[in-house]
Amino acid sequence: MTTAPSAVADPHRPVAPPQVAARVTGAVKTYGTGPTAVRALDGVDLDIAGGRFLAVMGPSGSGKSTLMHCLAGLDTLTEGRVTIGDTDLGTLDDRRLTALRRDRIGFVFQAFNLIPTLTCRENIELPMRLAGQRPDRAWLDTVVKTVGLGNRLDHRPAELSGGQQQRVAVARALATRPDLIFADEPTGNLDSRTGSEILTFLRDAVDAMGQTIVMVTHDPVAATHAHDAVILADGRIVDHLPEPTVDAVLTRLTSLGG
Repeated sequence: MTTAPSAVADPHRPVAPPQVAARVTGAVKTYGTGPTAVRALDGVDLDIAGGRFLAVMGPSGSGKSTLMHCLAGLDTLTEGRVTIGDTDLGTLDDRRLTALRRDRIGFVFQAFNLIPTLTCRENIELPMRLAGQRPDRAWLDTVVKTVGLGNRLDHRPAELSGGQQQRVAVARALATRPDLIFADEPTGNLDSRTGSEILTFLRDAVDAMGQTIVMVTHDPVAATHAHDAVILADGRIVDHLPEPTVDAVLTRLTSLGG
């Protein structure tokens, strides 16, 4: 049976029992029917502790993206249960699920997904504007300072480097103070130095702001920025690496053919 990873104490933070930001129980996801059916998730159990940075890794086809999509309410399980806080996603209709994704979940994508006609400031504030919310200026100032965008807020995406665009995407994800941020290969389109900067910003968002981040990545170096890594293979969690190192991740992935 797969066991949920436990939190690892950080000596620089107050010691307190971590709250569970999200939980997956008995997760099964099957695509198709009959002999051609594909079992993308096969009985996954996972607790995601609040205020932690979790990397989800595994070989191609291991189920890591499917797991993230089901956690984020972008796809539904065939069997099992996903909860965000105390909300069971399986009990929500489309309208309430859309509201949950808007109000309680942030996303950072490999392709940035910024609106080219809007300024950085407008892109960051867009989720709140769509929800009819007034931006919290003090919080936005903190977010902008953390990701280093203070002198770029009136620029449009085309006027920014790839790294700066991804900083805007990170700030947009943080702006609504979501329960969870899902980052899908967030450094895949960036050079190694810029990618390292973005990963540092994500870790800072966890350590300094108490954010909870789940990152899907194939990159062992990216995983070292996380507090914990879980490894998937054939739709199952096969390992949990607290404070992952490049060597530990590479060794485990190599053993799986990843």
